[in-house]
Amino acid sequence: MRTRMLVLSALLAAALPGTAAADAEEPVGAAELLAKVKHCTPVSKGKYRTDRSAAATVPVCGTDEVVFWEADMDIDCDGRVSTVCNTRTDPSFQPQTAFQGSDGTYLDSAEVPYVVVPGPGPLWNYSASGIKGGGVAAVVHDGKVRYAVVGDTGPAAIIGEGSYALARSLGIDPDPRTGGTASGVTYILFRNSQASPIESPAAAVAAGEALARKFVGGA
Repeated sequence: MRTRMLVLSALLAAALPGTAAADAEEPVGAAELLAKVKHCTPVSKGKYRTDRSAAATVPVCGTDEVVFWEADMDIDCDGRVSTVCNTRTDPSFQPQTAFQGSDGTYLDSAEVPYVVVPGPGPLWNYSASGIKGGGVAAVVHDGKVRYAVVGDTGPAAIIGEGSYALARSLGIDPDPRTGGTASGVTYILFRNSQASPIESPAAAVAAGEALARKFVGGA
């Protein structure tokens, strides 16, 4: 009888796959992350512009675990040529990114959600804050959280840029000519982190969820 009961229990558990899902932790929410970055302790030596003609209003802020900023999102369509990212669709297209994938090729903006960090300059050097190519980022916009990697660098005095794939995942128009959004994007970069391989969106999500949960105090 005991053996039959154990078999029945095992069969019932197998027939109820929703039980394990119900016990799993909910993804870290936008409000949880934003609550942790409400206050800015600057790590940059001044403020960045969001565009060449804009006033310098955006500091890079930091905690022991992350650096972060709130800005716009311009569309970075650089890297491997695709049907949506090429010299025809983007007059500023460049066939390379600052960082490469595990196979040594440049990243594909249309497929890899990545953020762009300002190149090293007098305001800030990202590497001094533990940020590197393939580092993990959480990007928050309009109540959504998406995980990305550090995939490219931009001008040393301008901030606020993400890949075609990142913009699309956030519901932001990814068109490199006319897309992007003027404000309301929070970039949270985890210090001394690494997604491997850098070109895998799934790797960024797995690492990002774990880092985000630890950051908000859930692990």
